[in-house]
Amino acid sequence: MKVLRSSQIKEVDAYTIENEPILSINLMERAARKCSRWIGRYFSKNFKFNVFVGPGNNGGDGLAVARQLAEDEREVKVFIVKISDKLSKDANINLERLEKQNLVEITYLHKDDELPELSNKMVIIDAMFGSGLNRPLEGFPAEVVRYLNRFQATRIAIDIPSGLFGEDNSTNVPENIFNADYTLTFQFPKLSFFFPENEGFVGQWYALDIGLSQTKIEEVESPYFLISEHYVKKHIAKRKRFAHKGHFGHPLLINGSYGKMGAAILAAKAALKTGSGLVTVHLPVSGYSIMQTAVPEAMLSIDISELIFSKIPDISRFSNIGGGCGIDTKVNTQKALKELIEKEERPLVLDADALNILAVNPEWLGQLPEKSILTPHPKEFDRLAGDSPNHFKRIQQQRDFASKYGVIVVLKGGNTSVAMPNGICFFNINGNPGMSTAGSGDVLTGIITSLVGQGYQPHIAALTGVYLHGLAGDIASEENSQEAVIATDIINALGKAFKKVKSGC
Repeated sequence: MKVLRSSQIKEVDAYTIENEPILSINLMERAARKCSRWIGRYFSKNFKFNVFVGPGNNGGDGLAVARQLAEDEREVKVFIVKISDKLSKDANINLERLEKQNLVEITYLHKDDELPELSNKMVIIDAMFGSGLNRPLEGFPAEVVRYLNRFQATRIAIDIPSGLFGEDNSTNVPENIFNADYTLTFQFPKLSFFFPENEGFVGQWYALDIGLSQTKIEEVESPYFLISEHYVKKHIAKRKRFAHKGHFGHPLLINGSYGKMGAAILAAKAALKTGSGLVTVHLPVSGYSIMQTAVPEAMLSIDISELIFSKIPDISRFSNIGGGCGIDTKVNTQKALKELIEKEERPLVLDADALNILAVNPEWLGQLPEKSILTPHPKEFDRLAGDSPNHFKRIQQQRDFASKYGVIVVLKGGNTSVAMPNGICFFNINGNPGMSTAGSGDVLTGIITSLVGQGYQPHIAALTGVYLHGLAGDIASEENSQEAVIATDIINALGKAFKKVKSGC
């Protein structure tokens, strides 16, 4: 799925109206029907609904939703926020239809009016301002939004929370943005939905398919996409009956230091669970007995140091190399990483301390093998690329960084984003907060390293690995609860994740 800018969605709307062809009022009715059906599925008829509408087409959506909910024998009140003396053409048609239906109490809210009494047990539906907004709310509309945000009622936004911009909210006024628990958006999620600073406004979003023109959607260019299960299923390699372990890669994982051998164990287990035929782990002497006991399936390459990674082994016999998890940032470790970067011509998979070492030696970034995969969390990325005031700016930096150095950047988070050297950026929408646990990133490093070693192209390995990691996290949280998930649970759920993708259910 593409993620389009608000202006592009408007283009797709207009093209659909002209070429389906369909009247704009009928497209609005179709979109509203999707919302009212969603609401009908999730909320019983015991709830009372209060719909706040503005003068534009977002208000028209809200008026249509109100009428459809009333048709379904639900108690609905509509409040028209008087910002202008005029309604849009389609909003006015829907107001006339609502008045003719005569099932819904309609109240006009003027600037000096007392705002309505509401209850925390009600459902508030926001349809005041859509995605065309280009400046922060102020005055009376902002007052209404702040008033609605005071209540503990369930809050639903139609298309986008009023006051929120579709892309960059750097100059917005947070207190003047509607705080939704659920956002029912049309066809596409907005780019701003993927940024942690907007979570309190968007809540849980659902992209409702309203039948916009696929021809136009394919034609419109965007640098942003979602990772889909279909994409991952299409790229999971099929195994031949007479294949053997030599056909499925032999990655070298350089992980662990004294006191941090757990990182090496988790990455190795994840690589094996992702399908590597063989896995060798390079680690200091102190990790020998630990790794042999914890992961008997892995082979070992032992460093000359008792405590740290200090020298690279013969790397020619391995299919690929990944690491950095728990290696620390000692001087000798830095020298060894530099030697690895200089000698290895194939894409590396680098995480954690390897990234911290690169951050203090930025001149090495230009020496990284083409299409190497870096997997930072936000703080690690800021050390590499510089601080960002918000996640929107960080995503732009991520894309620029990937293009500048010819690498793939996996920026971990609630919606992990994967930026390619060509500037294309993919968002992952599975996964959950239960994965915010020690070692989760080490697991991802093992997964992606395994896939690259099996022959997946680096960009496919990154996208597939991120998706499988998130899906395994979802499976683990369903079985254990988010609070109880640990990194080992994610590894143990990888088999079910592969089965779910391949079976489609």
